[in-house]
This record gives sequence, structure tokens and C-alpha cells, in this order.
Amino acid sequence: MSYVTGLKCRETDCGREYPNQPIHICDYCFGKLEVAYDYEAIRADLSREKIAARAPSMWRYRELLPLDHEPTVGREVGFTPLLRARNLERALGHGEVYVKNDAVSYPTLSFKDRVVSVALSKAREFGFDTVACATTGNLGNSVAAQAVQAGLRCFIFMPADLEAGKIVGTSIYGVNVVGISGNYDAVNRFCTEVADRYGWAFVNINLRPYYAEGSKAFGFEIAEQLGWRAPQHVVAPMAGGSLITKIDKALRELAHVGLIDEAPTQVHGAQATGCSPITTAVKAGEELFTPQRPDTIARSIAIGNPADGFYAIEVIRRSGGWAEDVTDEELVEGISLLAETEGISTETAGGVTVAVTKKLIEQGRIPADESVVISITGNGLKTQEAVVDRLRERSIIEADADQFDRLLNQLHVIVA
Repeated sequence: MSYVTGLKCRETDCGREYPNQPIHICDYCFGKLEVAYDYEAIRADLSREKIAARAPSMWRYRELLPLDHEPTVGREVGFTPLLRARNLERALGHGEVYVKNDAVSYPTLSFKDRVVSVALSKAREFGFDTVACATTGNLGNSVAAQAVQAGLRCFIFMPADLEAGKIVGTSIYGVNVVGISGNYDAVNRFCTEVADRYGWAFVNINLRPYYAEGSKAFGFEIAEQLGWRAPQHVVAPMAGGSLITKIDKALRELAHVGLIDEAPTQVHGAQATGCSPITTAVKAGEELFTPQRPDTIARSIAIGNPADGFYAIEVIRRSGGWAEDVTDEELVEGISLLAETEGISTETAGGVTVAVTKKLIEQGRIPADESVVISITGNGLKTQEAVVDRLRERSIIEADADQFDRLLNQLHVIVA
């Protein structure tokens, strides 16, 4: 049974309703559309016990996801670990820190697996045979992998100068990969034309209302894994701005249908200083952002004209959160800090999130006695070139015990 009632314009002074269709823009005000649900019916039908009896995947919350039928793509996606990060707590001087680790997401090691499983399942419901996307890397990896699993024809459009690891990570699946000269914003504009011309299912264009709903599972899982309670703070990276809005929506939905108590969570957004249109607007007290030309090694979140930037600003302000950005040097330090304390290797976006969390704690915006969840959305294997120059130099010796003794002395290692 589906609880989706259709699509609705996100603009508060419009709110026009549309049927379940592969569309994403309001005909009247050109606002963005999102999925609407019958929450009262969900409240009557869904319980913690029903969820607990289901398989450990994002689909255990299927009543709050936008399919009309059972998922046909990515049925095993989701329910990644939420870890109490005690070593990181000590390093940050903070009392209660958790890491939500989508760096180990199936099948492509990023949170994009969630949104793609929803989008491709919905594409099948609508009868599409070709799927596509504009990508900064992680989304292309996931669309390619899951399209192959689903038997769908696939085109991935990406900046031509993307990191080699992400190009290989998409091309390995044998799909059609097209490099476009220019940054992500140029790729996205081009893909809008392609979507109109060929009528394909672009997961982050005409399927965007459904695709974006997949991110809510990230928030659902946090609440369940915390023992059905909302954290006091969440820090999440911002590229297009969608993830932060959907984490907020997820926690509010859980409260609305009675699965958690009403407990407002302050949502904080993280960007790299070299591409920080949302954080710049928040810190300046502006309601609208000014597009920027990206100049950062955090390529996976380098979107200068974020599609959901306005809504991200709105969520941050309404929740009482804040937005911060960090330099490339600081984000690399964030990658190292997480790896050296918790044994988690994250890509550049995760380094941004860790470094911003550190900054927010130092600023007093996240008090030391309040819980915070750090959102890790991608694996460090995807952006190894960002940290290769900062790694501790390895020691090379002959297979000789005396040489090893000398090395231990050089390293000031005392052997009992």
C-alpha cells in the first residue's frame, strides 16, 4: 500500500498539488516539488515493532518513502552503522559524539546509494528504460552500479576533469560515461536540456522529488539507532543542499507519526570555503545565496549554484542551527582526525563535516554536554589524492632484526 498522495510545491505561498508524475517544477510559480504523504494513515499503520521486525535496510521505513509498490532496485541499501565516537570525543573535548557512517554503504560506499535506489525503483514504476544523471562523482558511481543491477540503459554526465578514482568508479560498470568541459553547474544545465530532448529518467532532474526522499532514511536510521530519539545536533555536508533538508524532514516526520518524541534537532550545514554559497549566505544573514565558482579539492560537494540552497538556509535557521565552512587544509586535517581516532576513512566531504563540527564546538554553537551526530557520506578510497602528501612516511628496511631495532630507537618505541 502506498501512502503517497502526490506532489506538492515547496513554496509556502503556493502549495499547489500535482499527481504522481516524473516532474519536478511547479507550473505556476516555478518552485520545486516534493512528495506529499497521508501522515494520519501512516501513524495508524506504522509502529516501532513493525519496523524492528523488518530486514536491516532503508526499506524498513517504506511507508515514509515514495514508492507505490515494493522496491525493485537497491533492496539491500541502507542501515549503515551509527557509532559512538569516544576517541573523537576526547580529541574534540566533547561529551557525546556519534558518527553516521555511510562510507560503508552498499553498493558504492556513499549515501547516494539511498537516493538512487529510490529513484531507479520509481523510474521502473513510471516505465522508463533509460536512466541518467549529472554528477560530481558519488551519484554517478551509484546510478551506474544500480542501473546495471536493474537492467536499465544508463548515461552518466560528469565534469571532464573529475578525480580519476571517481571516473574509474563509474566507468567500471560498463555504462555510457560522458565528460563535459566545465564544472558541475555547467554539466547540470546541459543535462536539463538532454532530459527535455530525450525524455529519459534523470534521477536528479525530472525524478528529483522522489530521488531526494531517499535521503530521509539517513535521518530515520539515526533516530532508531539512538533508541528512537532525535539527536540534539546533526552536522551534514552541503552540495546541492538536499541532504540537510531531508534529515530535518525525516526527524519531523517521525515525530509527526508518533515514532519519536517531539525534540527539535539543530541542523548544521558544512561546506568548503572554496565553494560555500550556502554558508556564506547564512553567516551574512541573507535569505538567498549568491552562486559561486567552485575552487576546492572537495569536488563531491563543489556545487556553486545549489538546487536546494534556499531550502537549506531555511532549515538551518528554523532549526536553530548554523552553517560553517573550512579551508582545504582544514578539511584534510578533518579526514586525518577521523581516521586516526575512529579508524574511519572518509572522502573530502567527510573531512569538511568533521572539521566544521570541530569549529562549531570551538565556537560554542554545539555545547559540550549536548549530543551531536556527524554525517559521513562517502569513503576515503574515492579521494585518496587529497591526503597522499600528508601521510606519515613509511619506513623501509631490510629483513634484518638489527635494522628493526635501530628503527624502533628512531621512532622512540620502548619494547618491554
